[in-house]
Amino acid sequence: MSGIWRQVLATYTTDQHDERDREQLLALGAAELAHTRSSEGRPASAEDVQHIALHEFGLLLGVTQARTALWERRARHG
Repeated sequence: MSGIWRQVLATYTTDQHDERDREQLLALGAAELAHTRSSEGRPASAEDVQHIALHEFGLLLGVTQARTALWERRARHG
């Protein structure tokens, strides 16, 4: 299990993260899923991240949060 998924899981199983950190970690998880699920030749969009965050994690993200999560995901993985 990768580091991001351990952190996402920890947001549900422990109280070690405050609300802001929890939202950021779930946004990063949504960005990772959006990237994984995107079609070849079409990069994941902020809207993809927002959709996944809402439907997979029950988290309503603003477009800025979604864009930031995508940027952080790309910075980590290229």
